[in-house]
Amino acid sequence: MRFVWQFLAVMVTYAIGGGTVTAVKENDWLTCVLGLVVAALAVLVYAWVVRRTEHRQALDVAREGAAARTGRGVLIGAGMFGAVIVNLFSSGHYEVDGLGSVEGALGLLGFMAAAAATEEVVYRGVLFRIIEEHIGTYVALALTGLVFGLSHLLNEHATLWGAIAIAIEAGFMLAAAYAATRSLWLTIGVHFGWNFAAAGVFSTEVSGNGSNLGLLDATASGPELLTGGSFGPEGSVYSVGFGALLTLVFLWLAHRRGNIVAFGVRRAARADSTVTLPR
Repeated sequence: MRFVWQFLAVMVTYAIGGGTVTAVKENDWLTCVLGLVVAALAVLVYAWVVRRTEHRQALDVAREGAAARTGRGVLIGAGMFGAVIVNLFSSGHYEVDGLGSVEGALGLLGFMAAAAATEEVVYRGVLFRIIEEHIGTYVALALTGLVFGLSHLLNEHATLWGAIAIAIEAGFMLAAAYAATRSLWLTIGVHFGWNFAAAGVFSTEVSGNGSNLGLLDATASGPELLTGGSFGPEGSVYSVGFGALLTLVFLWLAHRRGNIVAFGVRRAARADSTVTLPR
């Protein structure tokens, strides 16, 4: 029942928050403000429902060290997408025509903050964490990663390959990051850093949701295998490669810190209190 209540609570926040931010997306300043509010609300609702259903504090969103962990995550996510763009630019498949829109970037900052926070509390905070307790880290990572990827088939320019790519480079990688650190702040940061770099800085399409005008006025062209085509760079083999590499790194860290849950060995609901937090 704790799974049911937690899932319902965060999904209601996800639906209402997402609908609210989408409704004002034509106003960049309002989108920025409301997006940040929705992001904060998603974390607060998650902390509240965990406390009510598990009778403990949600240490994966503890206030202590939150800014540092989120910041490290943003650097990882933005750095990962930056590496994709460097490869596309060096091969002549990404061109910058000039400056874009600062206001557009601000709107995307709020929009991506809301998306990152709400999706992370749903997919990693509730789904991965609780499923992991029952079937182990690896199976939970595979299942929730696939669900995360396939959910992107609902997007406007979605492709099956794009959904599979998202599952590998984001679904698997973010679950591995959570397993390694037991911190939603870090995964929210990685998720936001990737999305904002893609849309708010480099002005590329994000997960088949349409083109965005961020800080740079730029275009990507060339083979779909490299650029991702209409789905955006998340469908690029570069993204899949970097995401798979980071997944292995995070799983190695999870092993090193003793954070891997074996299949058939159920972790107690309050075991988060003994997990090694990121340094």
